[in-house]
Amino acid sequence: MILKDAGIPTDLSVFATIISSLIGCLIMGFWANAPVILTPGMGVNAFFTYTVVVAMGLSWQEALAISIVSSVIYVLIAFTKLSEILAKGIPDTLKAGITAGIGLFLVEIGLEKAQLIQQGKSSILALGDLTKPATLLALFGLLLTLFLFVRGITGGFFIGILVTSVVGILFGIKDQASPSVGIGDITKYSAIVAKGDFSNAVTIPFILAVFSMTMILVFESMGLLEGIMPNPKKFKKAFEASSVTSFLSGILGTSPTVAAAESASAIESGGRTGLTSIVAGLMFAASLFFIPLLAFVPQAAIAPVIIITGALMMNQLSRINMFDFSDWFPAFLIVVLIPFTSSISTGLAFGFVVYPILKIAAGRQSELTVATYVLGVLFLCDLVLSALL
Repeated sequence: MILKDAGIPTDLSVFATIISSLIGCLIMGFWANAPVILTPGMGVNAFFTYTVVVAMGLSWQEALAISIVSSVIYVLIAFTKLSEILAKGIPDTLKAGITAGIGLFLVEIGLEKAQLIQQGKSSILALGDLTKPATLLALFGLLLTLFLFVRGITGGFFIGILVTSVVGILFGIKDQASPSVGIGDITKYSAIVAKGDFSNAVTIPFILAVFSMTMILVFESMGLLEGIMPNPKKFKKAFEASSVTSFLSGILGTSPTVAAAESASAIESGGRTGLTSIVAGLMFAASLFFIPLLAFVPQAAIAPVIIITGALMMNQLSRINMFDFSDWFPAFLIVVLIPFTSSISTGLAFGFVVYPILKIAAGRQSELTVATYVLGVLFLCDLVLSALL
């Protein structure tokens, strides 16, 4: 539904989502032997759509090209010592801020899709119309899903989507542009495969988008994997698996894959090896035969899951020392600027630029690494060039 806003046909991108997830989970399972699910990320797809396509005015084909180039750089980082240098050189407070900021962005997107917030007349945002059937359905779905989640009900997200969708059907609440596609339509899927448009690859907007997406892929994946991996020794190969799948997803016609925060639920349930990922991949494959059911799933049923997923990602705030202003404020900028500007790259840029400045101002240069200096300068150049365009 998010990629639809970028112009990628929903009826086709659903195949890209499933196939990239299937391949990603199998690579993660067999290569890294880690219980981590790889799927197009709920955060990087927002950057793909709302920053690259909507804000920057590029086509979805160019956005796919940007994803592919960014993923190639990601692969180079993952399979070299650069991954270890960045993992050790980037402060945990910034990593946590990235994950939390993307989480808050997802909450905003989920609230919009639930029509619980809207553009205000005298403010940036205002409460949505609570008399609309779709909004009331979303509220029902949110309360139900929250109840199931806090009760620890297995499959709570799925049950919430299912029940909310059934209620929507009973009351005639349906999205106008629901996908109407089945397994037989997979023959049309080639229309979005390998469609990356590299014609503007040497232009400033393209290069800036590549830099920003690379930073998102590397640091979001790094932050998530470090946060959920039960065995830290498997981080390197899991990071490599994530990078390869991210590259393949661009060719398959969707936004880059990342390690899903929902993997934590499988790990909490006892998942410790790649068998968890492999089983999830096979379930993705089975879902190809149930695509027609998506026509009965309104945005109001999906929005609660987006909201709760975003809230779960925000628990990374607990990793930030809020009593140290030089640590907290750069992360704070990342967290608030990502949703306020609808740009993940803008939030990252301000956080990475301000962090070394505050540390130097506090006379604590010893806490800075070469990586923080280099990234700070690169992000500063990114901000300057973006302002001049």
